Amino acid sequence: MTEIHPFGDFVPKNTKYLLLGSFTGKRSEADIKDGYDWFYGTKRNQFWPILEDVFAVPLRTKKDKQKLFSDLNLAITDIILSCERRSNSNLDMNLINIVFNREGVEKIFKSITLETVYFSSRFVENLFRRNFKNLLTQYPTVKFITLPSPSPRYAAMTRGEKVARYKEVLPRLGI
Repeated sequence: MTEIHPFGDFVPKNTKYLLLGSFTGKRSEADIKDGYDWFYGTKRNQFWPILEDVFAVPLRTKKDKQKLFSDLNLAITDIILSCERRSNSNLDMNLINIVFNREGVEKIFKSITLETVYFSSRFVENLFRRNFKNLLTQYPTVKFITLPSPSPRYAAMTRGEKVARYKEVLPRLGI
């Protein structure tokens, strides 16, 4: 069954940075009930807990998360607009029949003077470099940084090591 991305693009005023993910995870009713209502919206994904540690702020609601991104001048979108899942799995490698979010991603690049693009994983970086080559050449001054995947399946780093890396490379609040 083809799924269409439910969240679109979030681009706050004065955006200088962009976080690119792959595609939203399939959320259970319990995930939705527990407030996982936006990007990285599954209980197992470590993204929001990592950011809570990095910025020392609670990120319990969509409004909290959007406020943080606005305060950081950080936009967020996923590079996949629609796809199907093999084995009903949230794993990126099980996403098939992919349609890329070209319009959304290109619009952000064209309408904003981006300083840095953050990839949420090496998988996203590789997909971007293969499928959005034109943006790499059109915007040579943009820095591209790959974050450690917030997936608990990415065990090459502990959660604490991921927090340290995110702290090192993400924009700071109030700067």
